[in-house]
Amino acid sequence: MDYQSGNVSINAENIFPIIKKWLYSEKDIFIREVVSNANDAITKLKKLAAIGEAEIPSDEAWKIEVSVDKEAGTITVFDNGIGMTKEEVEKYINQVAFSGAKDFLEKYQGKADDAQIIGHFGLGFYSTFMVSDKVEIDTKSFTGAPAVHWESETGMEFSMSDSDLDERGTYITMHVSEDSKEYLEAYTLRTTLEKYFSFLPVQLFFVDVNEEVKEEDKDKEPKPLNNPNPLWLKAPKDCTEEEYKEFYRNVFHDYTDPLFWIHLNIDYPFNLKGILYFPKLNNQYDSLEGTIKVYYNQVFVADNIKEILPEFLMLLKGVIDCPDLPLNVSRSFLQNDGYVKKISTHITKKVADKLTGLYNTEKENYCKYWDDINPFVKYGCLKDEKFYDKVKDVLLFKTTKDEYLTLSELPDLNCIYYTDDAVQQAQYIQMLTESDAKVVIMGGPIDNHFMSLMEYKDGGKMKFVRVDSDIAEGMKDQSSAATKEDLEALAGLVTEDFRKMAGNDKLAVKAEAMKSGMPAIILLSEQARRMQEMMKMYGGMGMNFPMGEDDMTLVLNQSNPTVQRLSALKESAPEVYDMAVAQIYDLALLAHQPMDAEGMSRFISRSVEILEKASK
Repeated sequence: MDYQSGNVSINAENIFPIIKKWLYSEKDIFIREVVSNANDAITKLKKLAAIGEAEIPSDEAWKIEVSVDKEAGTITVFDNGIGMTKEEVEKYINQVAFSGAKDFLEKYQGKADDAQIIGHFGLGFYSTFMVSDKVEIDTKSFTGAPAVHWESETGMEFSMSDSDLDERGTYITMHVSEDSKEYLEAYTLRTTLEKYFSFLPVQLFFVDVNEEVKEEDKDKEPKPLNNPNPLWLKAPKDCTEEEYKEFYRNVFHDYTDPLFWIHLNIDYPFNLKGILYFPKLNNQYDSLEGTIKVYYNQVFVADNIKEILPEFLMLLKGVIDCPDLPLNVSRSFLQNDGYVKKISTHITKKVADKLTGLYNTEKENYCKYWDDINPFVKYGCLKDEKFYDKVKDVLLFKTTKDEYLTLSELPDLNCIYYTDDAVQQAQYIQMLTESDAKVVIMGGPIDNHFMSLMEYKDGGKMKFVRVDSDIAEGMKDQSSAATKEDLEALAGLVTEDFRKMAGNDKLAVKAEAMKSGMPAIILLSEQARRMQEMMKMYGGMGMNFPMGEDDMTLVLNQSNPTVQRLSALKESAPEVYDMAVAQIYDLALLAHQPMDAEGMSRFISRSVEILEKASK
């Protein structure tokens, strides 16, 4: 027999269309809200028992059970938590808008930030009406007060009556509407529960009422869907290496072991726990998009919440649980930017500390990790000045001889030779290494930006120079008898011929006595090359910029016998001279950059002709 019926205490009849609009893009929030409320009910009762205000058996088996009955069209959520009295149902269910309908209308109606409504007005339970034609509550308080039955078909009108429930706790029964039938599929509902509640602190059970249980399974104890004690809650000293790896595999379904991890266990100035993993990359161009799963009291909120995590940390994989997050009840939106910024800064500091600690205590391992972690570290330096300041002394530079050196270990910061293509630039690398220079590898997708940052931070004193941009002093042949005048005369004699051969009337030609056996090399100024890279970035914006013609230099090696004979050949054998000029230029070009098909064809034909003449 009904003893009460009425309207939910809010005068805005358009509240549900607004909630529908809010929930439309993520409809499954309804199950998160209801199960989270069930978890809260158990947490409240545990606290009352702990302070002696509720008598609960010490061996109480706390549980939440979600059952789906496709034939009946219902989803039911049960918890054995605190329960509610009639007065509490009136307060927490019927009087929805605690701040008052007037405040609600003034603050939210017609505004773009409808997404904030639920958080401010305690409407989490009412998300059930997004998927339901009718919702029922049966609840019995721990106080022993009479059980209460509540039901509503609209969320605006309700009826209350006695309930025959004789166990403590609450049942929420949702009669699922036609447009939400997908949640009556056991697989869909189970997957949604696993998404949000894999680590819920209370055991969560799932029951498919229509599933036929095999005879051999009837006596088996049901298994919970979740792990109530995730690894991040344990003290780092109590966790084994295998536990960290197993947790990583289970959460991220990545069966390549992570390189290493950071176990966050922060109690002050806020409460935050979690584990951040540094994944192994197969190559530099692997997806740099990681996944940081954010939890709020062990309930999943979202992946990669940018307000909490600096952008560069999202290249990692991990979990973070922060009960102090200033979320509204919708668990989707952050408030209090200052507080969130502190969390972000603290996590960044912990990551930087881990990297410096690894370098100082496990340098050999740190060097092994560098090939995988350097895109992340460099990106962090580009994005976060404080992070750069903390890790600048443990930035490593891998050389072509597989050495891993810090900046302080590089021989000359005024001229750091690097390669971004060790195969194409092999001849230049050989010339430099033979002169005892170090060549570092900088071929990653963000290395151009990273080098510019390093130069800027050093006030312009530090210079990165690609191997084909300059001739090191050690590459010059100090034993050569050629004078400066000899070199200038040689260059002056052949410049126009090489320009004609190259089809570039701006080509600079100079001569230098070098140790290398190569007859010539091509240099492209570092400034021009970086401009070239920048222009490539803007290539899609209609900009067409001639790359490098003004800044390309052909350097003839005066120590090479063929080059020494060019002057004589020009006088005595013009055909041979022309062929030598073409071959010298193409050899230099081939060592500098890939040749186009036409150029390669000419080079091969000419090489065959030279061999034929040599055989006669």
